[in-house]
Formats: sequence, structure tokens, C-alpha cells
Amino acid sequence: MNILIYTLRSIAYALTEPYLLIVLVILAFVLHRKNTQTVAMQKMIIGEKVNSSFELTISQIVIGIFAGTLASIIMSYLGIVFDQSSAVDLVFLASIVFMFFNPRFICFSYSGSIIGLLSVFLAMASSYFKIPDLDFLNIDVVSLMSMIAVLHFIEGILVMIDGKTGSIPIFTSKNGKIIGGFALKRYWIIPIAIFLAIQTKSISYYSWQVVSMPSWWPVLKGQTLSGILNNVVLILMPFYAVVGYSSVTFTKNTRQKSFMSGIIIMTYAVVIFILAQLASVNLFFKIFVLIMAPVAHEGMRIIQTYFETTGTPKYISSSEGIMVLAVAPNSPAHEMGIKSGDLLVEINNIKVESEDKIIEILNECSNFIWLKVKRVTGDFEQLTYNKMNSEKRLGIVFVPRNVPKNSMVVKLNKNKFSDILDKIKNNDEDD
Repeated sequence: MNILIYTLRSIAYALTEPYLLIVLVILAFVLHRKNTQTVAMQKMIIGEKVNSSFELTISQIVIGIFAGTLASIIMSYLGIVFDQSSAVDLVFLASIVFMFFNPRFICFSYSGSIIGLLSVFLAMASSYFKIPDLDFLNIDVVSLMSMIAVLHFIEGILVMIDGKTGSIPIFTSKNGKIIGGFALKRYWIIPIAIFLAIQTKSISYYSWQVVSMPSWWPVLKGQTLSGILNNVVLILMPFYAVVGYSSVTFTKNTRQKSFMSGIIIMTYAVVIFILAQLASVNLFFKIFVLIMAPVAHEGMRIIQTYFETTGTPKYISSSEGIMVLAVAPNSPAHEMGIKSGDLLVEINNIKVESEDKIIEILNECSNFIWLKVKRVTGDFEQLTYNKMNSEKRLGIVFVPRNVPKNSMVVKLNKNKFSDILDKIKNNDEDD
């Protein structure tokens, strides 16, 4: 119980200490800017905001606090510990810096691998050249990779429950046809509390509370703790980190995609955790797990890309009707119960043959319309709406049968998020 209480106190410290609060505010500001882009794209494509940038940012912080607390508790009970001279905090800093070069490099697999390999090679050089000062990173690879595994496990949970939030409808072409899909991009700010082993003579320099551990602790036996428990005291030090998820799907809905991605990430976490324990055997396994972490992470991306490339498109119009990709909230379509994945077959008993036909029918109709849709289950339903007028939009993002004249179809794998936004803005201004 002491471990749990001390961990919760450390997280509370991260949320109240002025210096750490400044870090939290800076990170929140960065995410708010990204969420502003997301909201702008949603509004341009769907016709109105699905969420506000403030709502998206606050949810990332609140959910991240719970996730960080859970990760810290798991790491505390496992006994993931770093020496006081360890530069493990560089892992968190590097991941945030890498994010500005490419958002997917925010993953700790990349920053952890680079910092870990540097630490190993510097330790080897220090031993070979007899220069102790070279070993200034002093990172326990077992603890480092165990921590990264736990953080990925928590990330998998976050992706499963919140990865679909803020998704953006997108289009691409395949075999001469337009298919719809969604771009998912989500980040979470998480407070992390990790154990530092402090030499007894240095304890006066630290004001954080000393932790008394039970006899069965730790569960893991990293090199940091080997033979030194009697000569050190343990303190929990809080940091802030950012974990992120970015993906594209054309074969699944957002819930299915985020759930599958979460499972894959959690599986990856388990594999890295097992390999991390082997790192205590010898130098080969240390280097192996440090290299394997980013390689396996890239492998996850390749596997998911393969599934998307070879899978059957979920959102594609056919001769039977026009596919509904997204529905605007508070719109007539939303009130009628139309959902993403439905196939619009008829409007007012008139066969829907093209997107232009939909506009033509709606312009000629009175305030009462009735739609025939084919649900994902294959069942047909008749839906009605009696408050339609010329000022109202139906509120549906359709998947075109053909590429529109003023095409806004973009290749996501060749464009940055901001470039896509600029393309849509320019298209909107030209109209």
C-alpha cells in the first residue's frame, strides 16, 4: 500500500509544482495548436465542428493523467529504478524534440533506443580508454526498456479507448475508384513518476520524500539495484511525457481501427518487456533489445499498412447507392439516424445515381424528404425528415463515385498534416 500512496503523491506533485505545471502548460499549448488544425479540417470537410480544440486538448490532458498514474503504479511495483546519475530524463525530452521533425518519432522506442545505445557505447568506450567521465549517461538498459514496454502497454490502452477521437474524413483512389477513410491523430500528455536510487550521502540534496519498500520488492532485478539496495535510498521523481498515435484507415471504421491498433501496440509492449529482461544476461542482449525496439515498431507500421493496402475498402460507392462516410452532428442527417457506412439508395423515391443528383433532388424538394438507406447489416430502412429548407445542409460527407472536378483528394503518405490543411484551404478560397 505504501508504494501506491507514494506513487499517487508523486503524480499529485507533478500537477501542483509550479515548474512542472509550466511544462504541462507548454505541452498543452503545442497540442492545442495541433487540435486547432484538426478542428479546421473537420469543419471544412464535414461542414461543422465535431469537437472544439479546447475539448480535444482538455480530454488529452485528463485521460493522460489517469494513464500516466496507471503507468507509474505499474513501474513502481515492478521496481523499475534508475541511478541518480542516470540521464533517463533525456528520453522524454528527446521524444518531444523528435516530434517536431516527424510526429511518429514521438514514440519512446526511437528516443529510448538512441539514448540507450549511446549509453552502452559510451560505457564501453569509458572502460576501454579508462576515462570514467565518458560514462555520463549511465542508463540501466533493463529498466529503460522495461519502462518503454510499460509505456507502450498504456499507450495501447489509450489508443483502444480514445484513439478514434478527432478523426478526419479523407479520400484516396484505388483501382480507378474513390474510396473514403479516416485519418486518426491523437496525443496524450502523461505524468510519469519513476524511481531514482540516491546514494545515502547525497540525500540532503533532494527534498522529495524517501520511499520505504516492502521485503518482496522489486519484482524485476535490473542492474541498478544489483547489490546496492543497502547503500541507497529510493525517491520517486515525476516527469511529463507525450505519447501519440497516428494512423489512416480505409478498410475499417474508426472504432475497429483504434481497437486493432491498440491490441498490436500492447502485443509489441509484451515482446519488448520480455526482451528487456534478457538484457540483464550480457551485452549482446542489451544491444539486441535496443535495436529491436525501433525495428519492431517500424514493423508494426508496415504490417498495418499491408492490411490497409490489401484489405477490402469499407467506404466505397456502388451502382446500388452513394456511400455515407461521415455525418455532421446536429444536422438533418444526424436527426434521421443516418450513420457512417450507410448506403444512400433513394431520395423521395428517386434513385440516387450521382452526387449531383442528390443536390438536384434536395434543391427541388419541399420541407419534407424521405430517404431509403441500406445499413451496414444489409437491411433497408426508410427515414423521414419534415424540417428541411433551402438554408439547411443535409450534413453528409459522401464518397464520390468519380474524382470531382475541383479534386481535394490528397495522398496522405506524401503530405504533412499542415500541407493537407493548406491544400484544402486554398481549394476553399478558390471556390
